[in-house]
Amino acid sequence: MKTIDINCDLGEGIGNESVLMPLLSSCNIACGGHAGDLSTMSHVVELAKTYNVKVGAHPSFPDKKNFGRLILNMSSNDLFDTLKFQIESLQSIVEAQQLKLHHIKPHGALYNLASVDVAAATTVINVIKSIDRDLVLYVPFGSVISKIAQQDGLKVMFEGFADRNYNEDLTLVSRTEPNAMIYDPFKMFAHVYNMISHGKVTTSNGVEVALKVDTFCMHGDGNNVAENLRFLLKNLATKSIQINAFNYGF
Repeated sequence: MKTIDINCDLGEGIGNESVLMPLLSSCNIACGGHAGDLSTMSHVVELAKTYNVKVGAHPSFPDKKNFGRLILNMSSNDLFDTLKFQIESLQSIVEAQQLKLHHIKPHGALYNLASVDVAAATTVINVIKSIDRDLVLYVPFGSVISKIAQQDGLKVMFEGFADRNYNEDLTLVSRTEPNAMIYDPFKMFAHVYNMISHGKVTTSNGVEVALKVDTFCMHGDGNNVAENLRFLLKNLATKSIQINAFNYGF
C-alpha cells in the first residue's frame, strides 16, 4: 500500500473549505498577504482540526489587489518581515487551537520566483529557520528553493499539481494558455497516477519528464473541484494508493 499527501490552498475567499477539507490530508491557509484575515484563518484551522488535516501557512507577496500573482520589487529584509508576520499570525491561531503548524507553501508569484531565484529562495528559507526548523517546506522537484533548503537541512516535500499541465522544463503551463488546467477527471487521474507509479509527467508537448512528488495540490477554485477530487481519490484507492491520515468523505 502506497501513501501520498493531497493538499489544497484554502482561505482564499472561495468559501468551499467545508466541502473540500474532508477530502484532504494537508491544507495551505492564506495568511493575509494575498488573501485571508484572522477570521478566515480561524475558520479554516477549526475545520482542519475537525478533519485531522495538517495545517500549513500559505504566505505571499503582500498584494491582495493582484492576489499575489505579481512579483513585487521588495528588499530581502522587507520580504522577510512580511513573510514572518504572515506565518506567525497563522501560527498563533493554530497554537491557540492546540495544534502545531506543519508546513510552509509560498503562494503564487513568490512560489514561482523562489523556484528559480536564489535571493527569494534564501529569504523564504531564512524565515522558516527563524520560526521553526522543523517546519516542512512544500516546493517543486528540482527547484532552486528545494536544493537550498535541503543543503540547509530543512525538511522538504516535493509538490506536484493534479489539475495543472506541465511544460518540458517542469514549470506549469501559464494560466493564460487554454490547456493550463486539467478539469477532465479521467485525464486528471491518468496524470496523477503516472507521476505516482512511474515518477514521470507527460508534458503539454507529449514528452515524458522524470520528477518526484510527495504531495499533490488541487486548486480550490477549479471547476468541479470537489467532484474531481472524490473521483481521483476513489480511483487511486483501486490502485492501492491511499492518502495520508485523512477522511475520505465520500
